[in-house]
Amino acid sequence: MIVKEEEMANLLESNGAVEKKTQVVFEADEDTYDGVKVQINELMDSNHFVTMLRASISQWRKQGKRGVWIKLPIEHANLVNAAVKQGFWYHHAEPTYLMLVYWIPEIPHTIPANASHRIGIGALVMNDNGEVLVVQERNGAFKGTEVWKMPTGVVDEGEDICDAAVREVQEETGIKAEFLELLAFRQSHKSFFGKSDLFFVCMLKPLSYKIQKQDSEIKGAQWMHMEEYAAQPFVKKHEMFNKIAEICLAKKKNKYNGFSKELMTSAFSAKKSYLYFNQ
Repeated sequence: MIVKEEEMANLLESNGAVEKKTQVVFEADEDTYDGVKVQINELMDSNHFVTMLRASISQWRKQGKRGVWIKLPIEHANLVNAAVKQGFWYHHAEPTYLMLVYWIPEIPHTIPANASHRIGIGALVMNDNGEVLVVQERNGAFKGTEVWKMPTGVVDEGEDICDAAVREVQEETGIKAEFLELLAFRQSHKSFFGKSDLFFVCMLKPLSYKIQKQDSEIKGAQWMHMEEYAAQPFVKKHEMFNKIAEICLAKKKNKYNGFSKELMTSAFSAKKSYLYFNQ
């Protein structure tokens, strides 16, 4: 007796002999640039991963997709080597995941590079007596120099420049303050791990005056007349520091206008962000 293929499948299934179909391609979200984004959530061995990856790329190629982004949580680090062998490369890494990318078309890729800049702030905190808040650092480039400098720091991910300035001042000196203006900024290159660096000088108004310095990083903190700060040999010797000091002196005399902040809504979403501009 000849049993048709369809009948045989039904027969086997009724006897529990047919295994459930396994997933052969990755689920992916589309991005706005004809690409796809994949989040690996389930543990799998590298052989199964490669099989699914090849099938997925084949399907995405037929669909006209371009860039492929695979987010590998740190617990799936065993798949990194397999992905790289399939032509993926590192895009960026964070403490909990690694992002890998792949380009499907046979043309030069247009995948944007990872973030190229680190953002830093310097805070000019000036009281009503024309004194500025200055610190001496225990570590870093200023260690052992006895130079008095304005509080500085790095902007955290997702943090606005104005908020970072307020936070750093309070962390280093215990002084509460509010942001007034953005006075100046500079860009430099080949800095932290080869990245470029943006440094914003912000003017703040103190809301408290009693200093409680951060002992682990700050050797000393005090209020100092702006003219005394600007007259330090180190400041006078270095062009960048000297120019910033000149700007601060001009601001003290109301002869310089910085950039105020205003909260704005994005043109493409409901997200809010600050626009800094000269009024």
